[in-house]
Amino acid sequence: MCKNTEIKVGIRKLDFTHRGKMLVCLNDGRQVLVPLSLFPDIKELSVKDRSNWIILDEQFFTFSRLSKVFSIEEVMRIN
Repeated sequence: MCKNTEIKVGIRKLDFTHRGKMLVCLNDGRQVLVPLSLFPDIKELSVKDRSNWIILDEQFFTFSRLSKVFSIEEVMRIN
């Protein structure tokens, strides 16, 4: 995957401690909280499987149990 040079912010980590939500922590200090209902593939994962997230090029993320890759653009477009 190639980093999109038009996007100036990256993903630092994911957090699933908020019930029914995914917190995306960005490298500029912002945090975006989104309902898991907007990401049905992630919602279907077990709590254990959600903890096995992988960040790719700071702009994409996936999980060891999923073949789908999600982007920072998808998260930001929702808000």
